Amino acid sequence: MASNASAVRRWLETAARDLRDHADLLNDLNVFPVADADTGTNLALTVETAKQATEVLETPDVSELVTLAGQAALEEARGNSGTLFAVFLTAMGGGLEGAERLHAEALANGVSAGSVRAWSALTDPVPGTMLSVLAAAAQVPVPDVGEPGSNHQLSLYLRHLVEAAHQAVLASSQELEVLRGTSKVDAGALGLLIILDALRRAVSGQEGVGPDLWGGADPAPEHRGTDGQPQDRHGEDRHREGLDEQGPFTPVDDVLTSIGYDLYPPVHDADAAAFEALKDANTGVEVMATMDMTALVAATVRHELAETGESVIVSAVSEIDPDTWRWRVHVHVPEQQMALSVLRRHGSPRNITVTGLTAEPTGEPHVTD
Repeated sequence: MASNASAVRRWLETAARDLRDHADLLNDLNVFPVADADTGTNLALTVETAKQATEVLETPDVSELVTLAGQAALEEARGNSGTLFAVFLTAMGGGLEGAERLHAEALANGVSAGSVRAWSALTDPVPGTMLSVLAAAAQVPVPDVGEPGSNHQLSLYLRHLVEAAHQAVLASSQELEVLRGTSKVDAGALGLLIILDALRRAVSGQEGVGPDLWGGADPAPEHRGTDGQPQDRHGEDRHREGLDEQGPFTPVDDVLTSIGYDLYPPVHDADAAAFEALKDANTGVEVMATMDMTALVAATVRHELAETGESVIVSAVSEIDPDTWRWRVHVHVPEQQMALSVLRRHGSPRNITVTGLTAEPTGEPHVTD
């Protein structure tokens, strides 16, 4: 059990590091839902919050660990992309409930649950975004190979999952209307691919995250295969977890190469003017808050915010009592009072942040009461 919790921690640690490394690039690609050049920053900070939560949580239960990390991230989520990832992570933890350890079927259940929750969190979900990446990942079947529950089956499943996510990211250049004709991809979709590939590499022990997340100490001689390679408790050779026989697999780099970002800073090509034209100055603000509400009140808040603004997300964080839940709310509005008046009409919003929707650096979000 401890090794599975360790895998989750290593995943989020790897994802946070990779997102920091790619933050400027993702910010540069950010044009949807608004071109405020912060998708990379928002995802990196939100995943960092989830990572830090796993460092202080001592539970060996993988489902509980992922759920609590998601809830912590949701409370402190940054932006549309960060909020959707936190929603996904929280629901993914619920989908892992009952799994005694990480295996392909458990992760498939978790990814499916996370995808459903993320799609339902948005009032007007838009294809060609990170939602499409989640949908593609959720459709990946558990491969019928080896022993059910083996680490090799898990690694192969994750490889297929990342391949599906990779294709969904490439498709965003045509699926998302504002990107057509630019040869670019959606920043949130690419950010999610980075996160999912970090999961694949963390579980497989690749890319500097350590060769063995499953058993700690090297196994005794009787737990080695005939070739002398360490075996897991299912008799699978652990060296196969990385799927070296399939050759190098670099989905993120492949996407960057396909859109002309293989050299960074990017070389602006012939369609650069069209792409930069999408980054006209935005007006308005992003408002986020936490509220305690019944499901009926939350539905009313969602409806009223949808009439007032855009990119509305109202997602449950945790249960307070049988009738009341803690909810995280996200919306883009022309003026902050338009959102705050709706929230205050139905409860007592707290942990409120207001961020200007502009591509210019704005520093930390403004916190208001």
